[in-house]
Amino acid sequence: MRQGEELAEDALAAYLVGRMDGFHGPLQVEQFAGGHSNLTYLLRTPAQEYVLRRAPMGPVPPKAHDMAREYRVLSALAPVFARAPRVLHCCEDAAIIGATFYLMERRRGRSYREASEITDNGQAISEAVVDTLVDLHAVDVTTPGLENLGKPVGFVTRQVKGWTERWERARTEPLPKLEAVVAYLNQTIPPEGPPSVVHNDYKLDNLLFALDTPQVEAVLDWEMTTVGDPLVDLGMSLAYWRFGGAHGTSGQSPAGWFTQDQFIERYAARTGRDLRHLPWHETLGLMKIAVILQQIYFRYVRGQTRDARFARFGDTVQRLGDLAYAQMEQAQVEKAT
Repeated sequence: MRQGEELAEDALAAYLVGRMDGFHGPLQVEQFAGGHSNLTYLLRTPAQEYVLRRAPMGPVPPKAHDMAREYRVLSALAPVFARAPRVLHCCEDAAIIGATFYLMERRRGRSYREASEITDNGQAISEAVVDTLVDLHAVDVTTPGLENLGKPVGFVTRQVKGWTERWERARTEPLPKLEAVVAYLNQTIPPEGPPSVVHNDYKLDNLLFALDTPQVEAVLDWEMTTVGDPLVDLGMSLAYWRFGGAHGTSGQSPAGWFTQDQFIERYAARTGRDLRHLPWHETLGLMKIAVILQQIYFRYVRGQTRDARFARFGDTVQRLGDLAYAQMEQAQVEKAT
């Protein structure tokens, strides 16, 4: 486990005995290495394995890292979307391990931080990424438990307002290009399309792939899931696809790996959705990724986390601001023509 992110194992084991059917020690705990936000651990007992999710250490932004809400999302979604892990227990008593946490089943699969790690089946994996997003957006939002997950009317406007406020709270230095993007997004909000379930952080390293076939076994990290315009999801995914969540820092991708245009074409063919405003949504996606990393960098600058990985995030946010500015200019040109 990373220093400062250890769990109170004895208190956790004592709490779970009698609350989880079949739970008995001894308990072994390991930390999953990936991720920059919420903390994820593997709990292993002689009879079973579980995955525990909790918020990061130290102060967190208001309404962020809400593990009880993520538990409720998965409780409603898992019965109707097979790639959502089944949740098992939620504890909102912060006295146990220092924060609200929940337990879910362990799904086994292969994960990729970036596409350059994929050695074969590039086209099939690309298709699986797109098709899983299409399947998520096809879930009936009137399903019991999902109907109150979000408020579709005004969703895009609230997205822009909320992420603007997050940026203002987490700013550590002036970034003129990102500021210009924020102003543009607030002044040019497009009309909304029919609502769907929106994951809000759908990217390659939030997916587990089956070990024997190039199919998605599980979608992870449902903290920001809601109901709203699915182009917000698609735009965010394309932003990750462009910035490096798919192609990686090396710029290399496997044979057959989808271009952005191929991603969009397959999504459009399978959904029939109106994608006229997608360039605007990709600009929003790039801005959101910048703010997510800025919030983490803000915590690092303030000394609220000691994770050395976060020291470089300031430069990364600036590069994202430049990329968002270029995408904003492209969106303006496409709208004009």
